Amino acid sequence: MIDGLLLPFRWLGATILGFLNGLGGMTSLAWRAGLAAFAPPWRLRLMIRQMDFVGVGSFVIIAITGFFTGAVFTLQSNLAFRLFGAEGLTGATVALSLTRELSPVLTGLMVTGRVGSAMAAEIGTMRVTEQIDALEVMAVNPVQYLVTPRLLAAATMLPLLTMTYTAVGMVGSWLVGVKYLGIDQSTFWSRVFSYVDPDDIWNGLIKAACFGVILSVVGCYLGFQTRGGAEGVGRATTRAVVIASVSILISDYFITSLLEYGLLAK
Repeated sequence: MIDGLLLPFRWLGATILGFLNGLGGMTSLAWRAGLAAFAPPWRLRLMIRQMDFVGVGSFVIIAITGFFTGAVFTLQSNLAFRLFGAEGLTGATVALSLTRELSPVLTGLMVTGRVGSAMAAEIGTMRVTEQIDALEVMAVNPVQYLVTPRLLAAATMLPLLTMTYTAVGMVGSWLVGVKYLGIDQSTFWSRVFSYVDPDDIWNGLIKAACFGVILSVVGCYLGFQTRGGAEGVGRATTRAVVIASVSILISDYFITSLLEYGLLAK
Protein backbone atom coordinates (compact mmCIF):
# COMPACT_ATOMS: atom_id res chain seq x y z
CA MET A 1 0.00 0.00 0.00
CA ILE A 2 2.86 2.36 0.84
CA ASP A 3 4.45 1.63 -2.52
CA GLY A 4 1.19 2.56 -4.22
CA LEU A 5 1.07 5.88 -2.38
CA LEU A 6 4.65 6.64 -3.34
CA LEU A 7 4.14 5.80 -7.02
CA PRO A 8 3.04 9.32 -8.11
CA PHE A 9 6.05 10.85 -6.36
CA ARG A 10 8.39 8.36 -8.01
CA TRP A 11 6.89 9.19 -11.38
CA LEU A 12 7.25 12.92 -10.69
CA GLY A 13 10.85 12.49 -9.57
CA ALA A 14 11.74 10.38 -12.60
CA THR A 15 10.12 12.97 -14.90
CA ILE A 16 12.04 15.85 -13.34
CA LEU A 17 15.33 13.94 -13.45
CA GLY A 18 14.72 12.99 -17.08
CA PHE A 19 13.99 16.61 -17.97
CA LEU A 20 17.12 17.87 -16.20
CA ASN A 21 19.24 15.12 -17.77
CA GLY A 22 18.00 16.02 -21.26
CA LEU A 23 18.44 19.75 -20.67
CA GLY A 24 21.97 19.19 -19.40
CA GLY A 25 22.80 16.97 -22.36
CA MET A 26 21.53 19.52 -24.88
CA THR A 27 23.39 22.37 -23.15
CA SER A 28 26.59 20.32 -23.13
CA LEU A 29 26.17 19.46 -26.81
CA ALA A 30 25.57 23.11 -27.74
CA TRP A 31 28.67 24.16 -25.77
CA ARG A 32 30.89 21.54 -27.40
CA ALA A 33 29.55 22.36 -30.86
CA GLY A 34 30.17 26.07 -30.28
CA LEU A 35 33.73 25.48 -29.13
CA ALA A 36 34.37 23.15 -32.07
CA ALA A 37 33.52 26.02 -34.44
CA PHE A 38 36.76 27.76 -33.40
CA ALA A 39 39.01 24.71 -33.76
CA PRO A 40 40.40 23.29 -37.02
CA PRO A 41 39.54 21.67 -39.30
CA TRP A 42 36.91 24.16 -40.41
CA ARG A 43 34.36 22.27 -42.47
CA LEU A 44 33.09 25.14 -44.64
CA ARG A 45 31.76 22.81 -47.34
CA LEU A 46 29.56 21.01 -44.81
CA MET A 47 28.32 24.32 -43.42
CA ILE A 48 27.46 25.68 -46.87
CA ARG A 49 25.60 22.47 -47.66
CA GLN A 50 23.59 22.82 -44.46
CA MET A 51 22.92 26.51 -45.14
CA ASP A 52 21.51 25.52 -48.51
CA PHE A 53 19.35 22.85 -46.89
CA VAL A 54 18.10 25.08 -44.06
CA GLY A 55 17.76 28.38 -45.92
CA VAL A 56 17.26 27.83 -49.64
CA GLY A 57 15.26 24.66 -49.10
CA SER A 58 12.88 26.43 -46.72
CA PHE A 59 12.41 29.59 -48.81
CA VAL A 60 9.22 28.55 -50.61
CA ILE A 61 7.35 27.38 -47.54
CA ILE A 62 8.43 30.49 -45.61
CA ALA A 63 7.32 32.79 -48.45
CA ILE A 64 3.91 31.13 -48.75
CA THR A 65 3.33 31.11 -45.00
CA GLY A 66 4.51 34.71 -44.62
CA PHE A 67 2.29 36.01 -47.41
CA PHE A 68 -0.91 34.54 -46.03
CA THR A 69 0.00 35.42 -42.44
CA GLY A 70 0.29 39.07 -43.41
CA ALA A 71 -2.90 38.86 -45.47
CA VAL A 72 -5.10 37.26 -42.82
CA PHE A 73 -3.69 39.42 -40.02
CA THR A 74 -4.55 42.49 -42.10
CA LEU A 75 -8.13 41.31 -42.45
CA GLN A 76 -8.48 40.73 -38.72
CA SER A 77 -6.74 43.97 -37.70
CA ASN A 78 -8.82 46.04 -40.09
CA LEU A 79 -12.03 44.65 -38.59
CA ALA A 80 -10.90 45.76 -35.13
CA PHE A 81 -9.62 49.21 -36.16
CA ARG A 82 -12.77 49.89 -38.17
CA LEU A 83 -14.68 50.04 -34.89
CA PHE A 84 -12.63 53.09 -33.90
CA GLY A 85 -12.22 54.64 -37.34
CA ALA A 86 -8.47 53.95 -37.29
CA GLU A 87 -8.03 51.76 -40.36
CA GLY A 88 -4.84 53.66 -41.19
CA LEU A 89 -3.07 51.88 -38.31
CA THR A 90 -3.59 48.47 -39.87
CA GLY A 91 -0.31 48.39 -41.77
CA ALA A 92 1.76 49.54 -38.78
CA THR A 93 0.13 46.98 -36.52
CA VAL A 94 0.82 44.16 -38.95
CA ALA A 95 4.42 45.32 -39.43
CA LEU A 96 5.09 45.50 -35.68
CA SER A 97 3.51 42.10 -35.09
CA LEU A 98 5.53 40.50 -37.87
CA THR A 99 8.90 42.02 -37.01
CA ARG A 100 8.72 41.56 -33.26
CA GLU A 101 6.86 38.28 -32.85
CA LEU A 102 5.09 36.47 -35.65
CA SER A 103 7.95 36.23 -38.15
CA PRO A 104 10.63 34.76 -35.86
CA VAL A 105 8.26 32.41 -34.03
CA LEU A 106 6.41 31.08 -37.07
CA THR A 107 9.64 30.82 -39.06
CA GLY A 108 11.16 28.82 -36.22
CA LEU A 109 8.17 26.50 -36.05
CA MET A 110 8.02 25.96 -39.81
CA VAL A 111 11.75 25.29 -40.08
CA THR A 112 11.55 22.94 -37.09
CA GLY A 113 8.97 20.83 -38.86
CA ARG A 114 11.11 20.60 -41.98
CA VAL A 115 14.73 20.84 -40.80
CA GLY A 116 14.72 19.79 -37.14
CA SER A 117 13.02 16.52 -37.96
CA ALA A 118 15.47 15.88 -40.80
CA MET A 119 18.44 16.47 -38.51
CA ALA A 120 17.13 14.01 -35.95
CA ALA A 121 16.33 11.42 -38.63
CA GLU A 122 19.68 11.72 -40.41
CA ILE A 123 21.85 11.59 -37.29
CA GLY A 124 19.61 8.96 -35.72
CA THR A 125 20.05 6.75 -38.78
CA MET A 126 23.80 7.23 -38.55
CA ARG A 127 23.67 6.22 -34.89
CA VAL A 128 21.70 3.00 -35.35
CA THR A 129 23.81 1.99 -38.37
CA GLU A 130 27.01 2.67 -36.37
CA GLN A 131 28.30 5.35 -38.75
CA ILE A 132 28.96 7.67 -35.80
CA ASP A 133 31.08 4.95 -34.19
CA ALA A 134 32.98 4.69 -37.46
CA LEU A 135 33.72 8.43 -37.36
CA GLU A 136 35.15 8.07 -33.87
CA VAL A 137 37.29 5.12 -34.99
CA MET A 138 38.70 7.33 -37.77
CA ALA A 139 39.54 10.01 -35.17
CA VAL A 140 36.86 12.38 -36.50
CA ASN A 141 35.06 14.41 -33.85
CA PRO A 142 31.36 13.60 -34.50
CA VAL A 143 30.19 16.78 -32.77
CA GLN A 144 32.38 18.99 -34.96
CA TYR A 145 31.53 16.99 -38.08
CA LEU A 146 27.77 16.60 -37.59
CA VAL A 147 26.52 19.20 -35.11
CA THR A 148 28.63 22.32 -35.59
CA PRO A 149 27.78 22.87 -39.30
CA ARG A 150 24.08 22.38 -38.58
CA LEU A 151 24.09 24.70 -35.57
CA LEU A 152 25.94 27.49 -37.41
CA ALA A 153 23.78 27.10 -40.52
CA ALA A 154 20.52 27.27 -38.55
CA ALA A 155 21.67 30.25 -36.45
CA THR A 156 22.71 32.07 -39.65
CA MET A 157 19.80 31.24 -41.93
CA LEU A 158 16.90 31.66 -39.47
CA PRO A 159 17.36 35.46 -39.29
CA LEU A 160 17.49 35.63 -43.11
CA LEU A 161 14.36 33.53 -43.40
CA THR A 162 12.71 35.74 -40.80
CA MET A 163 13.45 38.83 -42.88
CA THR A 164 11.99 37.04 -45.88
CA TYR A 165 8.90 36.15 -43.87
CA THR A 166 8.43 39.78 -42.82
CA ALA A 167 8.98 41.20 -46.31
CA VAL A 168 6.60 38.78 -48.01
CA GLY A 169 4.11 39.20 -45.16
CA MET A 170 4.07 42.96 -45.73
CA VAL A 171 3.44 42.39 -49.44
CA GLY A 172 0.42 40.28 -48.52
CA SER A 173 -0.69 42.94 -46.05
CA TRP A 174 -0.36 45.69 -48.67
CA LEU A 175 -2.31 43.75 -51.28
CA VAL A 176 -5.17 43.01 -48.90
CA GLY A 177 -5.15 46.34 -47.09
CA VAL A 178 -4.67 48.73 -50.00
CA LYS A 179 -5.97 46.85 -53.03
CA TYR A 180 -8.81 44.94 -51.40
CA LEU A 181 -9.91 46.91 -48.32
CA GLY A 182 -9.22 50.34 -49.83
CA ILE A 183 -6.82 51.75 -47.24
CA ASP A 184 -4.98 54.80 -48.55
CA GLN A 185 -1.56 53.65 -49.76
CA SER A 186 0.39 56.66 -48.52
CA THR A 187 -1.23 56.37 -45.09
CA PHE A 188 -0.50 52.64 -45.00
CA TRP A 189 3.23 52.99 -45.65
CA SER A 190 3.79 56.24 -43.74
CA ARG A 191 2.39 54.67 -40.57
CA VAL A 192 4.55 51.59 -41.10
CA PHE A 193 7.77 53.63 -41.35
CA SER A 194 6.72 55.89 -38.47
CA TYR A 195 5.99 53.16 -35.94
CA VAL A 196 8.50 50.43 -36.83
CA ASP A 197 11.95 51.10 -35.37
CA PRO A 198 15.23 49.34 -36.18
CA ASP A 199 15.15 47.88 -32.66
CA ASP A 200 11.93 46.06 -33.54
CA ILE A 201 13.67 44.38 -36.46
CA TRP A 202 16.81 43.57 -34.48
CA ASN A 203 14.81 42.02 -31.64
CA GLY A 204 13.09 39.71 -34.10
CA LEU A 205 16.40 38.71 -35.69
CA ILE A 206 17.94 37.95 -32.29
CA LYS A 207 14.99 35.72 -31.49
CA ALA A 208 15.34 33.96 -34.82
CA ALA A 209 19.03 33.20 -34.23
CA CYS A 210 18.22 31.77 -30.79
CA PHE A 211 15.45 29.64 -32.27
CA GLY A 212 17.88 28.34 -34.89
CA VAL A 213 20.25 27.22 -32.16
CA ILE A 214 17.42 25.57 -30.25
CA LEU A 215 15.96 23.56 -33.13
CA SER A 216 19.39 22.40 -34.35
CA VAL A 217 20.61 21.36 -30.91
CA VAL A 218 17.39 19.51 -30.08
CA GLY A 219 17.36 17.68 -33.41
CA CYS A 220 21.03 16.70 -33.21
CA TYR A 221 20.87 15.67 -29.55
CA LEU A 222 17.88 13.39 -30.05
CA GLY A 223 19.57 11.96 -33.13
CA PHE A 224 22.63 11.10 -31.05
CA GLN A 225 20.42 9.48 -28.40
CA THR A 226 18.57 7.29 -30.91
CA ARG A 227 18.35 3.58 -30.11
CA GLY A 228 16.23 0.73 -31.42
CA GLY A 229 16.60 0.71 -35.19
CA ALA A 230 14.04 2.23 -37.55
CA GLU A 231 11.42 2.50 -34.82
CA GLY A 232 13.84 4.48 -32.68
CA VAL A 233 14.57 6.84 -35.56
CA GLY A 234 10.84 7.50 -35.94
CA ARG A 235 10.48 8.23 -32.22
CA ALA A 236 13.48 10.56 -32.26
CA THR A 237 12.10 12.46 -35.25
CA THR A 238 8.71 12.97 -33.63
CA ARG A 239 10.22 13.99 -30.30
CA ALA A 240 12.56 16.45 -32.03
CA VAL A 241 9.67 18.33 -33.63
CA VAL A 242 7.56 18.39 -30.46
CA ILE A 243 10.35 19.32 -28.04
CA ALA A 244 11.89 21.95 -30.33
CA SER A 245 8.50 23.56 -31.03
CA VAL A 246 7.58 23.73 -27.34
CA SER A 247 11.08 24.99 -26.47
CA ILE A 248 10.77 27.78 -29.05
CA LEU A 249 7.44 28.93 -27.63
CA ILE A 250 8.70 28.81 -24.04
CA SER A 251 12.01 30.52 -24.79
CA ASP A 252 10.17 33.20 -26.76
CA TYR A 253 8.67 34.50 -23.53
CA PHE A 254 12.00 34.69 -21.73
CA ILE A 255 13.84 36.23 -24.69
CA THR A 256 11.09 38.85 -25.04
CA SER A 257 11.35 39.59 -21.33
CA LEU A 258 15.10 40.12 -21.61
CA LEU A 259 14.90 42.22 -24.76
CA GLU A 260 11.98 44.43 -23.75
CA TYR A 261 12.03 44.57 -19.95
CA GLY A 262 15.24 42.96 -18.72
CA LEU A 263 19.00 43.12 -19.04
CA LEU A 264 19.01 43.82 -22.77
CA ALA A 265 16.43 46.60 -22.68
CA LYS A 266 17.42 50.22 -23.13
